[in-house]
Amino acid sequence: MSPAAVDAPSRARPVPGLVVAGAAYGLAWGLHLVLPAVPVLTWCVLLGIAVAQVRPLRPVLDGVCKPGLTLASKRLLRIGVVLLGLQLSLVDVAGLGWVTVVVVVAILVLTFGVTYLLGRWARLPGDQPLLLAAGFSICGASAIGGMSAVTRDRGKDAATPVALVTLFGTLAIAVLPLVGGWVGLTHLEFGAWVGASVHDVGQVVATAQTAGAAALAIAVIVKLTRVLMLAPIVAITSTIVRRQDAGAGAGARPPIVPLFVVGFAVAVVIRTVVPVPEALLTTAGTVQSVLLGLALVGLGSGIRLERLVRTGGRAVLVGLMSWITIASVSLGAVLVLPLG
Repeated sequence: MSPAAVDAPSRARPVPGLVVAGAAYGLAWGLHLVLPAVPVLTWCVLLGIAVAQVRPLRPVLDGVCKPGLTLASKRLLRIGVVLLGLQLSLVDVAGLGWVTVVVVVAILVLTFGVTYLLGRWARLPGDQPLLLAAGFSICGASAIGGMSAVTRDRGKDAATPVALVTLFGTLAIAVLPLVGGWVGLTHLEFGAWVGASVHDVGQVVATAQTAGAAALAIAVIVKLTRVLMLAPIVAITSTIVRRQDAGAGAGARPPIVPLFVVGFAVAVVIRTVVPVPEALLTTAGTVQSVLLGLALVGLGSGIRLERLVRTGGRAVLVGLMSWITIASVSLGAVLVLPLG
C-alpha cells in the first residue's frame, strides 16, 4: 500500500465534522431569516449546543465528527479573526475623537480586570477567568479563541465562556433597547452604549439597528475600537504566561504573539492604508462570517448542559456580574461624557 493511501483516511477525517458544522451554519441562516433579531453567529452556537444535548448523537460528535469540529473551533476560528481585521480602519477609530477612544479603552480594561478578579474569586477552573475576561470585555467568542491560543490548556476551558458570552450577548439584544428608551438616550448615545458594552459584533449590529442607521454606524465603530485591543491584550497575556512558565521550568511555551494575531494586525493596517475594493471587503466579510459560524458550531458542540448546571453556577454568576458591570459603566460614560 502506498504512503498516499495510508494518509488518505487521516486527511479525510475532518470532513464529517465540517459537513455537520456546515449544515448547522445553513440552518442558522434560515433561522436568522425567520428571526432577524438573532444574529447568524448566535444561532450557530445555539445549534451546536442543542445538538450536543441529544445523547444518541454524542458518540458521533465525540467520535467521527470530532476532528472536523475541532478544526473548525480552532484553526477556522483563527482565520476568521484575521479577516475580522479587514473590518477595522484606524481612520474610523480616529474619527471618534481621543476622548471617546480613551474612555472605550478604559471601560475595556476595567471590565477585563473586574471579570478576571471575579473569576478568581469564584474559583473558576483552569483558564476560565481569563477567557471570560477576554470574551466579555473585547469581542466575545473571537476574543476567547484568540486568548485560548496563548493559555496553558490551549482552549480546553473555552466552551463555558463561549456559552456565557452568547447567553448574555443575546440577552442584551432584548434588554438594552428597553433600557435605552427608558433612560431617554439619543440615537447616537444608544449606539455608543451598545458598541461599548455588547460582546460579539453580530450582537452589536442586532442591538443597535433597532435605533436606526446612525446608531448602528457609531455602534460598529466603537465596537471595532474594542476589537482593536485584541492584539495587544493577547500579546501581554502571552508574555506573562511565558514568564510564569519559564520560572516554573515548563517546557513548551506559547509564542509572544500568535501568528493569527499578527495577521489580524496586518489586516487592520491594510484596511487603513490601502484602498481595498468594496467587493473584496464584502467577500472577506462573508468568508469571515462562515468561518466564525463553523467555529461556533464546533465550540457549542462541546458543551454539555448537565455538566454546566452541576459545575457552572459560579461561572454564570461571574458572567452576570461582568455583564452588569460593563453595561452600567458604559451607560454612565455615555450619560456623562460626549461619546459618539
